[in-house]
Amino acid sequence: MIICGLQKTTLLDYPGHIAASVFLGGCNFRCPFCHNGDVVFFSSQKPETGSIAEEELFSFLQKRRGILEGVCITGGEPTVHPELEAFIRRIRELGFLIKLDTNGYRPEVLRQLLSARLLDYIAMDIKTSPGRYAQAAGIQVDMEQIRLSVRLIRDSGIPYEFRTTAAREFQTAEDFLEIGQWLSGCAAYFLQSYRDCETLSGRHFHPYTRQEMEAFLQIVRKWIPSAALRGI
Repeated sequence: MIICGLQKTTLLDYPGHIAASVFLGGCNFRCPFCHNGDVVFFSSQKPETGSIAEEELFSFLQKRRGILEGVCITGGEPTVHPELEAFIRRIRELGFLIKLDTNGYRPEVLRQLLSARLLDYIAMDIKTSPGRYAQAAGIQVDMEQIRLSVRLIRDSGIPYEFRTTAAREFQTAEDFLEIGQWLSGCAAYFLQSYRDCETLSGRHFHPYTRQEMEAFLQIVRKWIPSAALRGI
């Protein structure tokens, strides 16, 4: 398993729980606005450039039993790793809850993990409206894979959230109308603003103002009453 980062304590990443976040290298998307380019391409780097050994991670988790409640597995995109299920099983054996962050492009992995009851919370990124997904994902996208993951997550019976990072180049009011209709009635949806920083593409994009984000939220709330802004 390519572990390229560890946040030892977070009160934000796993709602309602004290957790650690584990960053896995590699991703099947190339989102131009991604600020984790070093993580996306980490799988092609040599181990000595900064990876964390599995035994080092598990030694840390062993010592934090009774203090931490959960582990957030993020990336990159965790589902690209064939070892993910075994990795999660080993963490769960220590008594931790598991939150998985995903882009939803490998629904067959989500189905297996859910059927094995290995996940306690799922957060899935919704990049933009279906018709513009390839632009935001940076690759050609089979939307049926994304739609299938959305359905699996909604039917999973465990807590979940969908979330969209908003930038002027990738979403408009019309896109948020489509997203609201697509995810209508889902349990949790968050809008978060893009923050200008070094990106995977090397380009700089443009965030929306808080007032504009509030307007998008009102559009989405017609379909998802519980929708909220995050980190604004």
